[in-house]
Amino acid sequence: MYIEKIQSPADLKGLDIKALNIVADETRAAVINRVSKHGGHVGPNLGFVEATIALHYVFNAPEDKFVFDVSHQCYPHKVLTGRASGFLGDVDDMNAISGYSSPAESPIYDNFEVGHTSTSISLATGLQKARDIKGTHENIIAIIGDGSLSGGEAFEGLDEASELGTGIIIVVNDNEMSIAENHGGIYKNLRALRESNGKCEHNWFKAWGFEYKYLEEGNDIEKLIGLFQSVKDTDQPTVVHIHTEKGHGFKPAVENKEAWHWGMPFNPIDGSRPTGPAIETYEELFSNWMLAEMKKDPTLIAVTAGTPAAAGFSPAKRAEAGKQHIDMGIAEEQACAMASGMAKGGLRPVWTVYSTFIQRTYDQIAQDLCINSNPAVINVMWGGCGTMNDITHICLFDIPMLTSIPGLVYLAPTTCEEYFAMMRWAVAQDKKPIAIRVPSNGVIHTNEKMEEEFSFEPKYKVAKKGSKVAIIAAGSFYQKGENVVKLLKDKGIDATLINPRYLNEVDATTLDTLKANHQLVVTLEDGCKDGGFGERIASYYGTSDIKVLVGGIKKDLYDRFDVTKLLSDNRLLDEQIVEDVLSIVKG
Repeated sequence: MYIEKIQSPADLKGLDIKALNIVADETRAAVINRVSKHGGHVGPNLGFVEATIALHYVFNAPEDKFVFDVSHQCYPHKVLTGRASGFLGDVDDMNAISGYSSPAESPIYDNFEVGHTSTSISLATGLQKARDIKGTHENIIAIIGDGSLSGGEAFEGLDEASELGTGIIIVVNDNEMSIAENHGGIYKNLRALRESNGKCEHNWFKAWGFEYKYLEEGNDIEKLIGLFQSVKDTDQPTVVHIHTEKGHGFKPAVENKEAWHWGMPFNPIDGSRPTGPAIETYEELFSNWMLAEMKKDPTLIAVTAGTPAAAGFSPAKRAEAGKQHIDMGIAEEQACAMASGMAKGGLRPVWTVYSTFIQRTYDQIAQDLCINSNPAVINVMWGGCGTMNDITHICLFDIPMLTSIPGLVYLAPTTCEEYFAMMRWAVAQDKKPIAIRVPSNGVIHTNEKMEEEFSFEPKYKVAKKGSKVAIIAAGSFYQKGENVVKLLKDKGIDATLINPRYLNEVDATTLDTLKANHQLVVTLEDGCKDGGFGERIASYYGTSDIKVLVGGIKKDLYDRFDVTKLLSDNRLLDEQIVEDVLSIVKG
């Protein structure tokens, strides 16, 4: 086996084409071995195997710099840069290797921590400028998928690369797919370039001022080598456009590209996955609800930005929704601003976005949406510590971020019924933008009667009246609050339990009522506590006799964390919270 002996790309240099094709087969098998046992990004990595081998054969990393976009295609690169054990070994070996480009893991070959999209060209222009100032001569190669070109930062990077005017190579990996299908006008030109073998009259890249080369056979190592050799050491901004097949070499991933973009472990023989008991998900419940409501209200619009699965909108459901679903590709800024415009125009948009990706559009939420008070709805998915855990994808910061923006109501339902009550109200109202933090601790039902109307001013819900200690537990941590109250009861403390519902402002009336017979208020939130919900309550009580214990996750960049350990380290296990309460409240 070749790849077991490859410790650096230099080990490829002496191989002939026949041997390089064997390396490709082994690399593809290694990728499939990893993702079938560990899970991860399947299709994009399989489609970029040959290109990665050709790039490392022609260029001289680490002197030449590779910058991967979103890292969905970096697995073959890792195999060829001394990390094959993370693809050939057992699951523990695999756990040691990140699914994303990571200089913490390989400072020699990985130049940036990258997990969000449309960034590679902009990052590469910084290396380009540094090289030019220092007077060195290394190649700078940005690798970007066609789906990532829909993001605004990719446009900005192209603009600057052209302006700098010196050597940079931008490899556009065109597999005709984003996570789902591509959306945006640029893809009309990419299709025209593919169909004309790169020779159509209108060339988007040439219009930017780039030298341009096209290769239809993007999974042919020999032709890729020739192509990359032709641009090596260029002194001009150059786009190399290669047409690859997403999922190449693995039939299930080729036949169903969207489903095989990313996935949990599977049988590598036939692609089958273990089946377990069916469970309810908010994605499924929300998309079913939206489709039913769309039939009654033609102004209701489901909005997604490159991740329709976040809203449960499968290809079949997208087809059923028709014009009432819109996806603008990986472009969260566009999604937010367009939702604001749609609301202004009399539509009722609901934009569904993962917590980690809403960070990409802070300014549009503040400026385009909230200053204009347009009643769009933002459906925030997977917020909290129990969802994604890679350093580039942690979902802990949406509460501090969104609650810092004036004019936005941020609601935190605790059950399925409360979520849909809030959603119905948010869609029907016409006063303000509303964000809803969808519970991330599973679908929990209640028989409790739900309110039909909510308020633009915060009104907490006192679920249980007690004394001495009050537990204010938000959203996905509400059930944790219930558990803590029960444990405190066993310790002789009849605690108050409050569902705050509103994350963006404090309910002064409810908080003031606690002053009469409470010594301690405990806040619990499933996210970063620095600048979060609990600190706002602590600030409110600042000059009073009430003590506040703020429970949340300390601000940090955590990578591939264990949830139980993270909770323990932050004193958020139920028993730890009780211990801390008892240490403060004596007798």
